[in-house]
Amino acid sequence: MIAITLPDGNVKQFETGITPMEVAKSISEGFARNVISASFNDETVEVYSQLTKDGNLVLYTWKDDKGKQAFWHSSAHILAQALEELFPGIKLTIGPAIENGFYYDIDLMENTLSEKDLKSIEDKMLEIARGKHEFTKRKSSKTEALNFYKKQKNEYKVELIENLEDGTITFCDHDTFTDLCRGGHIPNTGIVKAVKLMSIAGAYWRGDENNKQLTRIYGISFPKQKELNEYLELIEEAKKRDHRKLGKELELFTFSKKVGQGLPLWLPKGAALRERLENFLKKAQKKAGYDMVITPHIGLKELYVTSGHYAKYGKDSFQPIKTPNNDEEFLLKPMNCPHHCEIFKSKPWSYKDLPQRYAEFGTVYRYEQSGELHGLIRVRSFTQDDAHIFCTPEQLDQEFKNVIDLVLYVFGSLGFEDFTTQISLRDPDKPENYIGSIENWDKAEKAIINASKEKGLNFTIIKGEAAFYGPKLDFMVKDALGRSWQLGTIQVDYNAPERFKLEYKGSDNKMHRPVMIHRAPFGSMERFIAILLERTGGNFPLWLIPDQVSILCLSEKYEKYAQKVLNLLENNEIRALVDNRNETIGKKIRETEMKKIPYMLIVGKQEEKNDTVSVRKHGKGDIGEMTVEEFSQLINKEIETNTKEFDV
Repeated sequence: MIAITLPDGNVKQFETGITPMEVAKSISEGFARNVISASFNDETVEVYSQLTKDGNLVLYTWKDDKGKQAFWHSSAHILAQALEELFPGIKLTIGPAIENGFYYDIDLMENTLSEKDLKSIEDKMLEIARGKHEFTKRKSSKTEALNFYKKQKNEYKVELIENLEDGTITFCDHDTFTDLCRGGHIPNTGIVKAVKLMSIAGAYWRGDENNKQLTRIYGISFPKQKELNEYLELIEEAKKRDHRKLGKELELFTFSKKVGQGLPLWLPKGAALRERLENFLKKAQKKAGYDMVITPHIGLKELYVTSGHYAKYGKDSFQPIKTPNNDEEFLLKPMNCPHHCEIFKSKPWSYKDLPQRYAEFGTVYRYEQSGELHGLIRVRSFTQDDAHIFCTPEQLDQEFKNVIDLVLYVFGSLGFEDFTTQISLRDPDKPENYIGSIENWDKAEKAIINASKEKGLNFTIIKGEAAFYGPKLDFMVKDALGRSWQLGTIQVDYNAPERFKLEYKGSDNKMHRPVMIHRAPFGSMERFIAILLERTGGNFPLWLIPDQVSILCLSEKYEKYAQKVLNLLENNEIRALVDNRNETIGKKIRETEMKKIPYMLIVGKQEEKNDTVSVRKHGKGDIGEMTVEEFSQLINKEIETNTKEFDV
């Protein structure tokens, strides 16, 4: 007999060899019908895998993220089979599940493939799915696996297998199809009821621009046609909210091929928006005891060698900048933290001086692959609302909780209420991926978990996702398509102080190492603004939006009065502009609505005579006639209601 522990803590005894599906049936036949994947002792298993030892079992349905992952990974297998049947001679490479759906990379060889072929591939996938073929995972020796793909002349799979250890290699079979696979499948193909292939793209083998370019097919699948229909409706809505589209329409930012890919150019309205966000955070930071600093955009290569960034990310960074001095190399700054360490090191400190909190809106540069670039969300130049806190070990807990409060303040002020939090720890089986002692890692991980519990955060723990220098707490927010992106982050670092030999004099008159907290409530200004654009559809909070009011003249005769209204609004610190174009008032109203300006003030003969304005609100229409003073009070009251001071 073996003991199986379920997520609710209930322990059940079963005969050795029982499968997760049989465990599900012992709970409820109805529940079992919805189970599509499982994990045992934190490892993905098939629902028909035999369990031979005690352990923790989690059963997943379509409603669970890991259930969706298995569903979409299985769908990638169905796609691969369909492609092989429709396009003989292609070579399969990899086909993982992604956050929304799946893809498969193929070498087309002599075949051609275009968007018009996607419908026939979908039809073939559904035909295969209706066969209700079981997914079966089996082990293979390395020799057997290599021979299988060498016979097929598939150098891609051969390369993958050559990097695997013998005894760890598995295949998945369904119907007449087989593929190299680690596992994680639904019971059978018949569970897939609806499929949509979204697009075709190019992708370099293993993400290396020096390798051959493959064809990538993106798709998504569902257990019900209704869910696919709802998703496609969401896609259409997301297109309207795409930050790249809105950024252009609202004149916030642009890109230039001559400047370079992934290097955003901020237009006047976008620059003003960024400045208001920066000032908003600067005000809260000042209240919380931060000091602003400024560091250069470059640093000696040796600086990043000391920090460990060069060893970890050097190959993904921009090439070093040479100087006339043969022994001198600089790098574009990939991180602000090494610079802040040197600022701390510039003078002696006592424990009485700590914590020291340095903040900077620092622009950094990282060479993202061109295929990974995406509007403002993934760029090569971005500005972090970065800060580093140097504190004693005794101060760490309170400082970490204070930063959580600051992030929650930022998110709350901007309407990010449905975020999730994730604690990323090291992978204990891969110590080579991290720097520093196990003792320091243990202390850092414990500090993050305890502080997050005390602040009541509903977090998940992910192993293997920590930064190379320390664990972190990430605040994840979804875009218009429901994809999660990391915005705010807080990290505990015992290692940088060691590497930079940072010190302070303790109460015992001995020298001690401070602990370092990295934090960025926005994450990066670029990504934060992109997600804010998509979540609001460009309808920013009134205090943040570049143009709060548009004054519309009924004709050129009322320009002088419109200018008077503008001056009165500006005296009340309200951002406004005058639209005195020789256009109909109807056209002006429509175009102002499209620009998402919150308020319109219409001025004509009656308004000039009464010294008033006729007010329209974006999306709501007329709200009445009032004096400029009354309107100013309305605006300021709305701003006051929606903003609050950071409570230290």
